[in-house]
Amino acid sequence: MKIKSILNFVLMCGLIFSCGNERPKENTEDLTAKEATFNYNVDQFADIKVLRYQIPDWENLTLKEQKLVYYLTQAGMSGRDIIWDQNYRHNLKIRKALENIYTNYKGDKTTNDWTAFEVYLKRVWFSNGIHHHYSNDKIKPEFSSDYLKQILAETNTVLEGEAFDVVFNDVDSKKVNQAKGADNVALSAVNFYGEGVTNKDVETFYTSKKSLDPSKPLSFGLNSQLVKENGVLKERVYKSGGLYGSAIDEIIKWLELAKGVAENEAQANALGLLISYYNSGDLQTWDDYNVLWTAATEGNIDYINSFIEVYNDPLGYRGSYETIVQIKDFDMSKKMEVLSKNAQWFEDNSPLMEAHKKKNVVGVSYKTVNVAGEAGDASPSTPIGVNLPNANWIRAAVGSKSVSLGNIVDASNIAGNSDRLKEFVNDEEELELDETYSKMADKLHTALHEVVGHASGQLNPGVGETKETLKNYASTLEEGRADLVALYYLYDSKIQELGLTDNWEKTGKAAYNDYIRNGLLTQLIRLNLGDDVEEAHMRNRQWISAWVFEKGKSNNVIEKITRSGKTYYNINDYAKLRELFGELLRETQRIKSEGDFKAAETLVENYGVKVNQKIHAEVLERNKQFKSAAYTGYVNPVLVAKTNEANEIIEVNVVQPKTFVEQMLDYSKKYNFLPEVN
Repeated sequence: MKIKSILNFVLMCGLIFSCGNERPKENTEDLTAKEATFNYNVDQFADIKVLRYQIPDWENLTLKEQKLVYYLTQAGMSGRDIIWDQNYRHNLKIRKALENIYTNYKGDKTTNDWTAFEVYLKRVWFSNGIHHHYSNDKIKPEFSSDYLKQILAETNTVLEGEAFDVVFNDVDSKKVNQAKGADNVALSAVNFYGEGVTNKDVETFYTSKKSLDPSKPLSFGLNSQLVKENGVLKERVYKSGGLYGSAIDEIIKWLELAKGVAENEAQANALGLLISYYNSGDLQTWDDYNVLWTAATEGNIDYINSFIEVYNDPLGYRGSYETIVQIKDFDMSKKMEVLSKNAQWFEDNSPLMEAHKKKNVVGVSYKTVNVAGEAGDASPSTPIGVNLPNANWIRAAVGSKSVSLGNIVDASNIAGNSDRLKEFVNDEEELELDETYSKMADKLHTALHEVVGHASGQLNPGVGETKETLKNYASTLEEGRADLVALYYLYDSKIQELGLTDNWEKTGKAAYNDYIRNGLLTQLIRLNLGDDVEEAHMRNRQWISAWVFEKGKSNNVIEKITRSGKTYYNINDYAKLRELFGELLRETQRIKSEGDFKAAETLVENYGVKVNQKIHAEVLERNKQFKSAAYTGYVNPVLVAKTNEANEIIEVNVVQPKTFVEQMLDYSKKYNFLPEVN
């Protein structure tokens, strides 16, 4: 599970959350001289800001550790084009045509049309395709089809037929369609399903799949595309020799090199199984790998690599390719380890029904890490925290790994500003709380969400996997459930008792203020007026905030204030709000534990989908004054290996890319391992 969505907007405001994503602020007086002079800003266009990030203490790693990071990063980048094809069947063809135009066009580059073309290409790069990385809507070019035809001809570039038309028409308008009552598979442009495949086809196909051990269900569909051939459903498996095989072979090559410099036997054994999985596409091997990977907690280097998160599948089966290479942040990991050690206390004292509490929370490891490289679905838009593996039975039997991406958060904090925050806070008291305690609240929210939230609770005996029982509501229910765990404990004296804050009340109040403000107001800047909320993390923040607002009305727990034509929300009773978070957590866990689809549908549709159009219009108008972008992404530092005459790596240096364009073109040149995919 990722902590992603809130990140990009809230970091801009000086806030941050969790598996949605969000926030802190950093005082520039606390920065080292190196940080103070480092240029974090790379580019800004449309609704996007692109930043750089540093790799702290790189020079303190041993050469062997640096080589491991280098090999793992190269492995990740080698699969970059996979996510493009997964996101949409014409993405690679369109990208290659646009890039060829960009590098070869000799005409007038001062026109509005050319500027619009450049912005469109950057947006496509950022989203790994022609659909917006967050809203899932197709990105609309601000140049005409005639202009594109002109510059295609002038650069001898070919883009024709459906691949050309789709840039301008309304076909495949939504990458992921989560609308209630719709055939979500048929109406989603994401390339996980072949032509003619429907919701019913998918459900019928996987209902017939049975795991040898029902207590350890396999993740059916995770690493394949489901298509119809002559009317018969068939999986095209991602593996060496299978779908995406040419890129996967390159991934395997680098993973073999990484295995050769592994820090310890457990890490090497896990890498060996990941290689076996890529070779075979066998889902039992995937589970065996995850068991080993979860238990391999020693060492300074770790990684995420493969087809993992299912947010891009409207029915939650198929994993998007992603990779993150991580270096342990020793100081912060030590400070936050206390949460892992006390995971059982949090479970025992939660408001869940006793039948839904785990009697033995095992193997929850938490680290703050520094990212060394990302690719696939994790780049350029990145999470700030991750908790894996996703299989419920592995979490229960072996545990999970939770990480917070420290240098990503730091880059956003330092490069951001708080002007937008000042516009939407209700009063000076709220602003002061945020400025003083939101940074710590954000870090604790992320940690509690990942370590305690995703690890908590259990399914009732005989209840199927959540993706099967809750279907298209599974992702938003799980992210909301983890958020509710974090919110419940953020206003608890236990976090001060554990030494995680110097004032639990103010930390909790800052967290509650930020969450309600974002859930009911500020995240609306990400939507076009009239749109429903469809992204899973945005939905969960809205249904949580809207539910507690409604249930607390009789006691005026959260007060809606209108002042000078502007809407604000003020929390009058934080203790009562915590009780409401607890009630909703108890119900959300019940829904998951019992597989109650109807209750999930009612909760999400009634509170998480529709938007108050008057408030939305107001928020958009208030936001017009700010130049800062709503979304943030990152270029990766470039790891450059220096070799001797024997072609042995003798050092690995970190070089920062100059521009976003430079990195995107360089990636397309170096990691172009997929031929035309049909």
